[in-house]
Amino acid sequence: MKTFQVAAALAVSLICAAIPVHAQAPASRDYPSRPIRMIVPFPAGGPTDLLARVVGQRMGELMRQPIVVDNKPGANTIIGADAVAKAAPDGYTLLMAIDNTLVMNQYLYAKLPYDPVQDFEPIGKVATTPLVVMTHQAGPQSMQALLAQSKAGAAAMSYGFGTFTSQLSGELLKRTLGKEVVSVPYKGSAGTTQSLLTKDVTFTIDGITTAMPHFEKGTLRPLARLSAKPIPTLPNVPSMADVGIKLPDIDVWMALLAPKGTPAAVVDELNRALTQALASKDVQEKLLGAGLLADASSPQALRSFIASEAARWRPVIAEAGIRID
Repeated sequence: MKTFQVAAALAVSLICAAIPVHAQAPASRDYPSRPIRMIVPFPAGGPTDLLARVVGQRMGELMRQPIVVDNKPGANTIIGADAVAKAAPDGYTLLMAIDNTLVMNQYLYAKLPYDPVQDFEPIGKVATTPLVVMTHQAGPQSMQALLAQSKAGAAAMSYGFGTFTSQLSGELLKRTLGKEVVSVPYKGSAGTTQSLLTKDVTFTIDGITTAMPHFEKGTLRPLARLSAKPIPTLPNVPSMADVGIKLPDIDVWMALLAPKGTPAAVVDELNRALTQALASKDVQEKLLGAGLLADASSPQALRSFIASEAARWRPVIAEAGIRID
């Protein structure tokens, strides 16, 4: 526990140095004049929900209007994203999206009710969370043990996932495992974590937010990370490369957006509040303790990042042969 606290404190200090604090005057005297709704396309209790509540509370304090989290889960984040795409572009309805909302969904569905590029105004990137392969404490003790179990072929194996990023990671990992592994979908991280606690699946691939308390208690065990970068709060968890498995560098990122046509002055005001919120040491500590790394950006940088991620993942998804309709 002491190691975790020291690692968290060091990571927070590094993040503080990296995120600029803007001190310009407000973009509009009239905005915001009432509460702002932030739609989260997941159930309460998962990493995106926690992120929205922590960051939204601080943004609301800075903007002197409350930001109310509205959970609209379902359909691989499509329901929540579509609600924001069709909302009035006045700055009072926002979307806390994740990577598959803005990148992967367009390659999975023949038709989406929203356009990830044309229907939103980027406000800024918010955070990233590393993906980890994890098991119940009674399961395999290491990634090598999981591989050995799969090659032995003595028992059926399954993995749980709550987002498409996790599903794609699992499909790529299955090629290395060398046997049929049943994939089991859940609604977000809360569902996948519970499935592992009850031993309904052999392993899960997920962000560490919901699982972190169980890692600390010893009821769940992280085996390997899919990100090339070390995890500050789990410094001893090896990368896939460390255990001899070749996979793309994968983590989950979250971003804040508004409906297309939201005035530039309002977008700038929201980005300013978001950047200041993410520069807060208190916010960073809360996020880091939940396995989330603050990662602020400008609206323009987020737009470019989404385009680069779309170009990166399109061939990977096509090669994996995953389609939902």
